[in-house]
Amino acid sequence: MADYMESANKINTMAASAVSEDEFKKVANKVSFITIVQNVLLSVFKLFAGIFAHSNAMISDAIHSASDVFSTIIVIIGVKLASKKSDKEHPYGHERLECVAAIVLSIVLLYTGIKIGSQAVKDIIGGNYQNLQKPGMLALVAAVVSIVTKEIMYWYTRHYAKKIDSSALMADAWHHRSDALSSVGALVGIGGAMMGFPVMDSIASIVIFVFIAKAAYDIFKDAMDKMVDHSCDDETEKEMRDFVLAQKEVLSVDLLHTRIFGNKIYVDVEIGVNGSYTLRHAHEIAEEVHEGIEKNFPKVKHVMVHVNPADAS
Repeated sequence: MADYMESANKINTMAASAVSEDEFKKVANKVSFITIVQNVLLSVFKLFAGIFAHSNAMISDAIHSASDVFSTIIVIIGVKLASKKSDKEHPYGHERLECVAAIVLSIVLLYTGIKIGSQAVKDIIGGNYQNLQKPGMLALVAAVVSIVTKEIMYWYTRHYAKKIDSSALMADAWHHRSDALSSVGALVGIGGAMMGFPVMDSIASIVIFVFIAKAAYDIFKDAMDKMVDHSCDDETEKEMRDFVLAQKEVLSVDLLHTRIFGNKIYVDVEIGVNGSYTLRHAHEIAEEVHEGIEKNFPKVKHVMVHVNPADAS
């Protein structure tokens, strides 16, 4: 969980390299396609193992994996809409639509966790374990395969989410991690049932619910920060302010406002220049500041520079 928060906090800094809209879309679609294929194959394998090894936990886990295909489709749609070029009706672009996809995924993730947790509570309260059939070894093997596969997919998706700075892809990465946790619960439950302690399945599911709910909250919070024009972190704003002040003939930075728009940054800055300069010369200084910010801060999509007259003495 700390890894996700770290990536979410750094999303506003210069650490992430800027990527073109075409590369953003290409990478996101490639990862999403691999995710869909992996989920289909894994869900079929787990369903087969659950049926033939008499494990209801594994059958439920198979259905969980199958539902992830829907989540990945949400990511594909969100990325496709977010990568659309600016138009007359949307002059600032469509980046926020990717945040909408991340919010939808966080809701799906929370719903999944609630279903797992609520069923576990019902099973514990009911205490009807004597009718449960002892699962076979194939179910145990399927759980291990699921954990390993989903953990690999988590790191794979997380890598590319950070590379292209994609909220929706990062949300999908944590969906993979939640699936791995779900399979851990299935593994514990199946192992416990095989040893004569079926209640372990339900206890593990409640623990899993806590992890899934926390991941859903973190994803939702990060996406909402980008939806409501949240400012950049203090470090990034300080770097911008220092950069502008270092420019030739800039006497002061009177105002600096930043806002996050999807995975891009918009900047409004007021600079002080010698009040005796001509309008043309003041404009040239503003242009240098504008171009310098966009060049040195790759995630900045747009800069508005306002010039104030200042006393050069």
